[in-house]
Amino acid sequence: MESGLKYKRILLKFSGEVLRDGRTGDCISSEVVMAMARKVKAAVDLGCEVAIVLGGGNIFRGATGELAGIDRSSGDYMGMLATIINALALQNGLEKEGLPTRVMTAIDMPRVAEPMILRRALRHLSKGRVVIFAGGTGNPYFSTDTGAALRASEIHAEALLKATKVDGVYTADPKKDPAARRYISLNYRTALDHQLKVMDSTAFAMCMDNSVPIVVFDFFDAGALERVVRGEPAGTLVADVPDQI
Repeated sequence: MESGLKYKRILLKFSGEVLRDGRTGDCISSEVVMAMARKVKAAVDLGCEVAIVLGGGNIFRGATGELAGIDRSSGDYMGMLATIINALALQNGLEKEGLPTRVMTAIDMPRVAEPMILRRALRHLSKGRVVIFAGGTGNPYFSTDTGAALRASEIHAEALLKATKVDGVYTADPKKDPAARRYISLNYRTALDHQLKVMDSTAFAMCMDNSVPIVVFDFFDAGALERVVRGEPAGTLVADVPDQI
């Protein structure tokens, strides 16, 4: 265990889309799950207490369902169930890597997971267990980004780590604008005012109100997660800090 970590308790937020198999189109790729599990294990081996929130977009999105005529509340509950499926898949991968893991859900589902009880979650983390929070907030109209911000605030995470396929937050879409520049650090207010789409505005505001820093980084960059928890340069820090490019 390493004592020189910048962030000793973290909440990792993954989009459900990262689980999709790009070759076959399957909702969940076992190879991706195991790659994720190995990277989480590397952080745990450094001495981090790790909680995780997964989206469900690889299976179903409530907002997309609404466009197809599904009632928004029903669609959001369907999306919550999708996050539980993803959580069980990741739990399986983590346990194959030898990590004790607990799935805790905002929707009671005692046959497959524990209910979200804060004191129990904190005990699991203190015992070195990885905790996967599933089912969002348990309420429609709230995204899994907001669910991640809520859980990070509840467990007093030292940072919310937003795992993406890009290496931070840019002034514009780097795929469309070659002049786009990456922020090294970014103030919460700038992220809100410019409506940067890394997380939704409710999630940004909740992190700002509860002083939870957000680090946006490329999870698929080898060693990036370890650099983030050590406090080494990686990604973009969103916090009560000056904007820096």
